[in-house]
Amino acid sequence: MTNRAAYETVLPYIHEWVSYKVFQLRVPGVQVAIGYRGDQLLSEAWGYADVEAGRRLTTNDLFRIASHSKTFTATALLIMAERGLLRLDDTVGTYVPTLVDGGSPIADATVRELMEMGAGVIRDGHDGDHWSLVHPFPDEDELLALVLDRGQKVPAGSSFNYSNLGYSLLGLVIQAVSGQSYGDVVRASIIEPLGLTNTGPDWDAERADEFVVGYSGLHTARTRQRIDHVDTRAMAAATGFHGTASDLVRYFSAHVLGQGTLLSDHAKRLAQRKAWSASDDDPSARGYGAGFIVDRIDGREVRGHSGGFPGHITQSVFDPESGLVVSVMTSAAAGPASMLATGIVRLLDAAADEHAPGDPIPGDVDVTGVTGRYANPWGITDIARVGDRLLAFDPAAPDPLESPVRLRVVDADTLRMTHGNRFGSIDEDITVARRTDGTVRSIRGSGGMTEHPWSIPDETPEVAAGLV
Repeated sequence: MTNRAAYETVLPYIHEWVSYKVFQLRVPGVQVAIGYRGDQLLSEAWGYADVEAGRRLTTNDLFRIASHSKTFTATALLIMAERGLLRLDDTVGTYVPTLVDGGSPIADATVRELMEMGAGVIRDGHDGDHWSLVHPFPDEDELLALVLDRGQKVPAGSSFNYSNLGYSLLGLVIQAVSGQSYGDVVRASIIEPLGLTNTGPDWDAERADEFVVGYSGLHTARTRQRIDHVDTRAMAAATGFHGTASDLVRYFSAHVLGQGTLLSDHAKRLAQRKAWSASDDDPSARGYGAGFIVDRIDGREVRGHSGGFPGHITQSVFDPESGLVVSVMTSAAAGPASMLATGIVRLLDAAADEHAPGDPIPGDVDVTGVTGRYANPWGITDIARVGDRLLAFDPAAPDPLESPVRLRVVDADTLRMTHGNRFGSIDEDITVARRTDGTVRSIRGSGGMTEHPWSIPDETPEVAAGLV
């Protein structure tokens, strides 16, 4: 079975798993897109773009993708470097003379050091309350004032320090080199060539009705509150972008080695190599390249970025070698975008694992009649096809593959639990009871207990999204 064919076997369960997590965690809205070698395998949306208005979320509604913006900024700089318009080892002060005039040591840091978060720039300034919407995001003068106010906390080249101010300065570099606005440059060099019709560098008031409403988290309250969109002004290069999961799959597919014409593979490798580890204690931990987060999901090396904006949490990961891309958008503070993206990648990898334990599904047995979701007062169980095997999951767990049970198909109405946590009922059978029309009435499985088919209940938008 090819990887693509294996992936397609688990797409129906990915839909069901995400649906359950949206219900369980009361997320107002979620978009998911999956791509492989330039093709889109899945693009779906759950929940609401505007809960109070009852407007259902679609795959074309616009999320604030926040720090995904840094990948666009880094890409624009790499395009400029490949065209000979600047050198990555040029100093920032060459293009932002206010830093020189103000005596900031950041003036001597290189463009590359800012791209790699190694210039020692303070993260958000000594007043970062624009993130809490206490006051507007800074304009160019205010940005430079934040940087000049004790803006370098450690010497350039000494350590990794994630910095939104540093990437905002790179936006000024792009403007100085091009003689155009940051927005015009990224539109002309990236957005338009890739046909990203639902992507832009900041809040777009002309498309206000297409934006997804963001909501507060449940970490300090029992209910969510609506959060208004704002313009990020001089910080667009660090956090202003909007987009959709589908557009981001297309965009990150262009960063896969050997795909697309946006950048040479040499430039892609430069951006995606790990320049710094994010952990002082573990050099092998996730790290940062030149605008791209460098990470690992099990045995798979991935690149991409997360994004955190008031009311929107997003995550995209891609494998630069195989061409797998996953993007997840959520419309709530502390939204589970990273958890969902990681779970999806793990499910896809499990489907493609030809050496996984357990028995393949016999070719003469149709298992679609038993796959589904079952529950009793003790918990909930999903039975799903993953590649050429049948597995049982607990969808309430953060990770669908945290403790799966592998099932051997004895016959159409009997499944043996062969591999899994032996505190459960391994080596025992799940038996299926059917109605006269052949549909499943119940299953009897773990602990000999009966579970009945269960589906997500109909709820009002406000209840579903945690607003009441």
